[in-house]
Amino acid sequence: MGFGQEAGVAAIELKEVTKVFETDAGDVLALDRASMTVAPGEFVSIIGPSGCGKTSLMRIVGDLESPTSGTLTVAGTSPEEARKKREIGVVFQSPALLTWRTVEENVRLPAEVYGEREVAARVGEMISTVGLNGFEKSYPRELSGGMQSRVSIARALTYRPSILLMDEPFGALDEITRERMQFELIRIWEETRPAVLFITHSIPEALILSDRVVVMSARPGRIVEDLQVEFPRPRAGDIRTDLRFVEMEHHLRKVLEYGLS
Repeated sequence: MGFGQEAGVAAIELKEVTKVFETDAGDVLALDRASMTVAPGEFVSIIGPSGCGKTSLMRIVGDLESPTSGTLTVAGTSPEEARKKREIGVVFQSPALLTWRTVEENVRLPAEVYGEREVAARVGEMISTVGLNGFEKSYPRELSGGMQSRVSIARALTYRPSILLMDEPFGALDEITRERMQFELIRIWEETRPAVLFITHSIPEALILSDRVVVMSARPGRIVEDLQVEFPRPRAGDIRTDLRFVEMEHHLRKVLEYGLS
């Protein structure tokens, strides 16, 4: 369970959520009647083809977009209220670090903006949590891509959110760094235990990280599969060679092919 999540209350609950974008060429149905629930402390990945509405769904949960229809609750309240209460942390594909600020200053930035001293006092703790001790005074240009991703995660965790939204945070990393960051994320998640909604194009990444993998179809995005991943935790690097892992990966590829048809 995440830091602020109330027992017995779903971290995220969507019921028949639809999103239509108005464009000059006409209305575009991006998300079609999506329903899903994420329990407190649960790690759920969403996979699907480009343009299927994965990011739209995440942005709706994070109060960055409004649904056209349907209902949703986040940490037992509206997305707007959850955002105001700092229940939601967001990590995007680009770390979006300010180049003229150190690691410590980048992580502290949200607390400075909102004038919250209690949060600012947790900056060192979060930097330690993501394994960046000794790099507090370093600038983004002095960090590897994986280290920059860690700074972004630390910044999102300073409020101890009960829900962490991650939109392809490792998508720009090389394969070796990406694999290393997957297991680093598992470690961080096991220490902090927010509910995680994680968007990725990588089936193996989704299986390594998640308790469940949700598959979306090509646009209009519909949820076509919700797969329970029952590998015990903690998970090790040799999980990829497990026959069950190979079978689930094959199954999800087939579901994606069906969703694209």
